[in-house]
Amino acid sequence: MRRAAKTDANQKIIVEGLRALGCTVQPLHAVGKGCPDLLVGFHGQNFLLEVKTPSGKMTKDENEWLFQWYGQIAIVRTLDEALNVVGIRIQ
Repeated sequence: MRRAAKTDANQKIIVEGLRALGCTVQPLHAVGKGCPDLLVGFHGQNFLLEVKTPSGKMTKDENEWLFQWYGQIAIVRTLDEALNVVGIRIQ
């Protein structure tokens, strides 16, 4: 039996903040095998985000996934970092 996918404690805040500012967010953490946590859409662009807590480290699976991915992926620890990746500036 497969265990439920774990999310970092800050993921909910990041998802809610992105959605509140007009992003679409598809959680991907349940895919497993190192796949990034979130697929975010904003103004016709897609962003892959790996959510980590302030002291969180990449797992072996995450590093392997990142190494074989030829596209963009960002590691974020806060809502501000996530907003910066998608290009939302809050005054």
